[in-house]
Amino acid sequence: MMPASTSPTAPTGIARLADRPYADVLIIGGGINGIATFRDLALQGVDVALVDRSDVITGASAASSHMVHGGVRYLENGEFRLVHEAVTERNDLLGTAPHYVRPLQTTIPIYSTFSGILNAPLRFLRHGAGKPQERGAALIKIGLVIYDSFSRGGGRVPRHEFHGRKRSLRTLPRLNPGVKYTATYWDASMHDPERLAIDVARDGVTAGGDKARIATYAAAVGARDGKVILRDADTGEELAFSAGVVVNASGPWTDLTNEALGRPTRYMGGTKGSHIVVDNPELLEATGGREIFFEHNDGRIVLIYPLKGKVLIGTTDLEHDMSEPAVCTPEEVAYFVELAAHVFPSIPVDPDTIVYRFSGVRPLPGHGDEAPGFVSRDYRIETATLPTGDATVFSLVGGKWTTFRASAERLTDHVLEALARPRRSSTRGLAIGGGKDYPRTERARQAWLDDNAGSLPRERAAQLLDRYGTVATGVIAAIAADDSDAPLPGAPGYSTAELRHLARTEHVRHLEDMLMRRTSMAFTGLASEENARAVAEAIADTLGWDAATVDAEVVRGLAHVNYAVPEYA
Repeated sequence: MMPASTSPTAPTGIARLADRPYADVLIIGGGINGIATFRDLALQGVDVALVDRSDVITGASAASSHMVHGGVRYLENGEFRLVHEAVTERNDLLGTAPHYVRPLQTTIPIYSTFSGILNAPLRFLRHGAGKPQERGAALIKIGLVIYDSFSRGGGRVPRHEFHGRKRSLRTLPRLNPGVKYTATYWDASMHDPERLAIDVARDGVTAGGDKARIATYAAAVGARDGKVILRDADTGEELAFSAGVVVNASGPWTDLTNEALGRPTRYMGGTKGSHIVVDNPELLEATGGREIFFEHNDGRIVLIYPLKGKVLIGTTDLEHDMSEPAVCTPEEVAYFVELAAHVFPSIPVDPDTIVYRFSGVRPLPGHGDEAPGFVSRDYRIETATLPTGDATVFSLVGGKWTTFRASAERLTDHVLEALARPRRSSTRGLAIGGGKDYPRTERARQAWLDDNAGSLPRERAAQLLDRYGTVATGVIAAIAADDSDAPLPGAPGYSTAELRHLARTEHVRHLEDMLMRRTSMAFTGLASEENARAVAEAIADTLGWDAATVDAEVVRGLAHVNYAVPEYA
């Protein structure tokens, strides 16, 4: 994410901020909302620094369902503003990040005609209160008609379709034969959310130069004399950092961050959501390349989603104690196996086929006795000051992946008002990272390869274009300049020079950063001990690791991948 190359002696963690321990704005939290606010502020010429106690995109942002969606079910809660904004942002991302965000055909299996139609008004009036009840075809039809209306005048996806049992089973023959109808509509997939976030961060650094800095593994642990105390997660070294405005974008940890800053709050009430990724070719084929989005018998909306040659199954919605690590439990795995059998009863899902599992806590507001599945996904901004000094603190409460640009814009406007500075530009419609000049047609794609493949085999250059968008030009140049480049034996889609380029330019500090966020190796089940060691050895010289450090990083990296050391435990 850094435009300039790093080296084994380049400063990392809080050392990146030590030479100039101040900025106009300090953002705490390197999830997608914090990173997007960082980018927006940098584009306005604001001196901004961002810190995270781990790597970027590790907490709530790392546990997404890999979708960009308007949230059709939020209509039942009366959240029309949120749905309209989310659909607008979905359409914007289809244009600004076409390398990572693409239309996604989604099918809902329906088992009744009128169920839920009488209960829906009660849910609307009481904001989700009431006993979960199956949603029938009539209710889903009403919802999708309204949902389509939000795309009118600039929509980028087709409108929904309804089909009866015969046509539904002809299209998806492995569906539960008890299905009465299917409704198919379009949202968008986000097949590489971590890489999308890295592109957003890169844009911010490129726009801001020396006035836009990111320090990972740097935790905000306190406040003293009007300054925020930062602590390096690895060395324990501390730094007092001053800023006129502090943005608390810690997601579900927002209250914990405010407590550390001396301003305790009780804004948050996040719920835990887990997913599993299975290697099941039969289930993959049964999806027909589309997401199956449905209501389980407990009223929870869940999904079966083909992705990267595997199948993503999720998600749960459980109350969670933020003092405990968020992990995917055996009980949740059993739940996922059950729900898959509900939709595709003839296809067994064996827990032994799970190649990856992940869990996170949604950054939801406190919700009292309201059922977790019906808590608002909207967001708001709370304002306070540091207990000593006059720095303004803005806390983002809520927020979701789909609306990251809009929530960042709103946060940025609050910050600009506090700094008495005008907005210079908008991020709406602004291409993100490798989405700039991304070829949209096969003809344009071939022309791009003609111009940019260089000495690389055309097939390899095409693979890199798919993986990074148009910023693949930098990866191609790095590979071409590295005489020792070689494919990873256990993951031939990656090569050693490619990995070294990522480690050198994307602010990598630990092996898990590579396995879980700079590449898809963990998600697709390629993070074996052999592959982890191969990655560590490939980037060792770039990051200044000796043999003992490589050994330690392999142990640490695999522990993170396998949840032996959960993020934010």
